[in-house]
This record gives sequence, structure tokens and C-alpha cells, in this order.
Amino acid sequence: MTDPFASTHRASRLVPALVLPLLAACAGQAAPRSAVSAAPVTVGIVAINDFHGALEPPRQAVSAPDGKGGTVQVPAGGAAWLASAVDTVKGKYPNHLVVSAGDLISASQLSSSLYLDEPAIGVANRIGLDFNAVGNHEFDRGRIELLRMQNGGCQQNTPRQPCAVEQFGGAKFAFLSASTRTENGKTLFPASAIRTFGKGRARVKVGIIGLTLKGTPELVAPGGIKGLTFGDEADAINALVPRLKAKGADAVVVLIHQGGSQTSSGNPGGCDGLTGEIRPILDRLDPRVDLVVSGHTHKAYVCDYAALNPAHPLLLTSAGVYGELVTDIELEIDPRAGRVVAKRASNVIVQSQGYTGSRGAVEPSALYPQFAPRPDVAAYVGTYVEAAGTYARRPVGALTGPASGRALGNLIADAQLAATRGAGAQIALMNPFGIRAALVPAADGAVTFGDIYAVQPFNNVLVTQSLTGAQLKAVLEQGFDTQGPEQVLAVSAGFSFRYDRSRAVGERIVAMTLDGQPIDPAATYRVTTNNFLAQGGDSFTALAAQREATIGMSDLDALEAWLKVSPARAVTDEQRAVEVSP
Repeated sequence: MTDPFASTHRASRLVPALVLPLLAACAGQAAPRSAVSAAPVTVGIVAINDFHGALEPPRQAVSAPDGKGGTVQVPAGGAAWLASAVDTVKGKYPNHLVVSAGDLISASQLSSSLYLDEPAIGVANRIGLDFNAVGNHEFDRGRIELLRMQNGGCQQNTPRQPCAVEQFGGAKFAFLSASTRTENGKTLFPASAIRTFGKGRARVKVGIIGLTLKGTPELVAPGGIKGLTFGDEADAINALVPRLKAKGADAVVVLIHQGGSQTSSGNPGGCDGLTGEIRPILDRLDPRVDLVVSGHTHKAYVCDYAALNPAHPLLLTSAGVYGELVTDIELEIDPRAGRVVAKRASNVIVQSQGYTGSRGAVEPSALYPQFAPRPDVAAYVGTYVEAAGTYARRPVGALTGPASGRALGNLIADAQLAATRGAGAQIALMNPFGIRAALVPAADGAVTFGDIYAVQPFNNVLVTQSLTGAQLKAVLEQGFDTQGPEQVLAVSAGFSFRYDRSRAVGERIVAMTLDGQPIDPAATYRVTTNNFLAQGGDSFTALAAQREATIGMSDLDALEAWLKVSPARAVTDEQRAVEVSP
């Protein structure tokens, strides 16, 4: 299988390792038998990240080069197709590992989320996953439920009943958490592991470190991670490298749920203008780290990091999101020298079946290999899809057309305002990162429960609290501060605000109005958000005080009620958050 998304790096220290034997031969001295190096041992690493329980094809496409200077949209993803792609890459390497850089579960499709992501773990078991670094979404249902994901069992830790389809045996792979510690100072899961390949003089060891991002507490509900601490990523990695080396690790691989993005979106194997939170971490790492498999940003890239920072000649990869890509990584290890002498990686598109989305039909491309769904995984997924079908197919309302981006944010905010008017709500706010898919009705405008669940899969409830105008401004300002990525909150009809990015942090909201009247900083307003935001999620800590809070219905019930109208609910792209040009 040919793959154009490849990056190759040969270690610059390879030449000195060969100089002494050659000089000895030139001097007429036969090199002793024990000094003759064994041939390099190749270890293949198959990597994914941010699978998010995508059992079925996610109806998304990977933008890839078309060979003519442009791009082509390639339909990709689906667990059965992913299994075939992983098998294909594994088949190239007698020595191999299958790894994930976190967010294997949660923010999932209905067929996985309804069943507490037990089937996502089941899929990972079937594709032969060896290690998964804990991501922030692994904590969405709290630490006790996450431990059940590892250990199995049917203990009920959430409102949903576990083991609804089958007994849950837990993960056959290991979760790793080098920087997440419990009250007693120990890591929640093992911090690292070592795998050995080959025998005798051809034996090599690969050390694996897994961890999540330091900012996890800002991304999950505080109650679920009470008592846990999330340490500095680089510090945790650097503390483990010498320990792994002391145990004989010839290669050091890091699985980290943090990432970046490249400027180009049309080459998943490129590294064009890499930016993001991963870079300052990499720039502090022990130079003996050979490979970093990353995630979190849902972006795809393959980077020879030595080109960006020669002091850190590691290979950096990310396979995007939802199992749409698999990273094929090859490490050549010199067993005598005890180090990696060459490394290569490429992102393989998990091309599956065509679909029709909000922008029309996306057909399979002959430019890239198309995988067949693996029968056993397809049958396993089918069991859960059928079980969820009653929920998924239930009609909930109608919409005049597809909604995504700002229009969908408006729609959700309007639904949440309407659902909480009885609690005195005047304004509703919605975080864009909480919207996980476009809302695309059928040809006749019909919307199903499965459609809205794909948009909001977190099972949040609505919280209405009292905020002064000054406190409301502070909330909006946090969308533009330096804590985490920028989020321009979507807002309900009747409320609008203007912002100026050129101003100092904390002073970027320049105007707010409700029903055409300026917001009074001293007056009190009733504001609705989901409970994730209300608890300070996504760094919106100004909401966390829960002032005179009233708990309402679920976000899904609110959206369903809003859509259950005749004629169909209209989609509006109204400008409610307006940027002011400096």
C-alpha cells in the first residue's frame, strides 16, 4: 500500500556508530565477534487518537492531496474499517505495538455513549490496542467510572445502567497516566511500560510513557476529578526517561493527549507551520525521547521535529479524529548501541463508504486505498447500533435546513433560553466546543434523536443562575483570555455583544445589549448555561459560583422541545457576537 503522507528521519548519530569498526578493519585488526553489531530491529507502531467512540462511519471526510496541486475529500472512519486499516499496518511488522493518545471514549456516537462507551472499549480490544494515554474526555463520567473502563464490571456510577447489552470485561489494554496523581501521590494508572521484541543479540526494548494535558481540570466537570492533580507534562516525561533507560529501553515513545495544528489542512501527513500547546512541551523534553504520538486538537500531522528544533530530534505525529486516519510509524533500533537509528511515519486514510452531508455527496476516491470492513468488528458494532436504534430513529422535530457553526450555536442557545424561561432566564450561553457535529435534517426536514444526540452527546443539564451585568461581562471575557483556546460563546436571541481582540485581556468586550438596551453592570440578570459551563468548564470559571442556581431539564430535552414545532424551525445565522475592527 503506497502512502504519500510520509516523513522520514535518520538519526545523525548513525555514522559515528560505524566509524570504529571500519577503522579497526583498515588497521588490519579483525573486529572481535562480540563487537559486530546485529542488524537494526524494526518495530512498527500503529497509532490513533481521539477515537471518541466512533463506532459507525462519522460521515466526515479527510482532505488530502489530489496529485494535481489541489485536494480531494475522502470519506473515512468507522470501527470496522479502522480494524482493517490497523490490521494492514500491523501486517507489515512482525514486531509491533498499537497505541492511542487519549480520548478513546466519551463525546461519542449514540450507539457507544448510550452504553457508557463499553462498545468503544470492546472495539479497541478487538483491534489489538496495547496502550491508551488518558485524555481529558476519559474523565467525563468521573474517575470511578474510568477505573471501571479499565477493570470491567457492572457497578453503576452514572444515571445510565451499565452492562445493558453484555457483561463488560473491561479493557485488555493498559491506560497510562504519568502526570495524573491521586490523593496519596500515586498515579491513577501506571505511568509507563516496557515492551521487549526479539531475542538474543536482536532483542530490543521500547519504553512507553502515557499522559494527559495539564489543563484537564479546565475541560471536565470538577466533581468527577475531585482529589486528582494533573502535573506538568514535560516534568513527568523527563522524570521517567532515565528510569526507562535504566531498565534497558532502547527507544522511548510518549503518548500524550496534547497537540497542535499545521497551517495546511489539505495534507494530513504534512507539518506546515506547526503551532499549538504541544510545542513548548516538546522543547523541554529529554532529547532521548524518540517519538511523540499526540492528540486533543483533532488535527493530523507528521513532523520531523529536528527541523523545528535540532536539539530535539524526535518524530511527532497525530492521526486527526474519529478513527479517520491511522499513523504508520517505523522505528529502526540498533540493539547493540541501544538507540533508534532511523524513524519514519505516515498517516493512512481509513477510507470507508461514501455519504451525503450538509455540503452534498462525498464519494470514495480511487486516489487512495479503500478498506473493507472487518466482519467480526462490523457484527459487534451492529449489535450496539441495533440496540440503540429505537432511540436513534425516534423523530424529535423538524428543521428548515442544515445547521452548523454559528447558526447551530444560535439554535441551541435559543432552545435553552426557551426551556428555562420558567426559571426567569433572560439570556442563554452555549460553548462552541460542546457542539460535536452539524445538525443535518432529512430531505423532508425531519430530525431524529440520533441527529441531536450527535450534536450534544454529553448528557448535560441546564443551570440558570443570577449574574450581575459585570459578572456577565467577566464570563464573556474569559472566551478571549489566555486560559485555553479562544471560544466566542453563542448567545440567545435578544442578547448581543461586541468584542475587540486588539484590546488588552479582560477589556475585549466593548458592548452588551439585551432587547436593544445596554447591559447595566450593577443590574442582575438570569443566565442559562449547561452544567459543564456552570461548574467552570472550558475555563469559564466566572460561572462556577452557582449564584441562586436553578437546575433545569437536559440540554437534549430542551433542543427536542425547540424543534417540535410546525412548520419546521428556521435556521438563523444572525450576528449576535460581532467583532469590532480596530
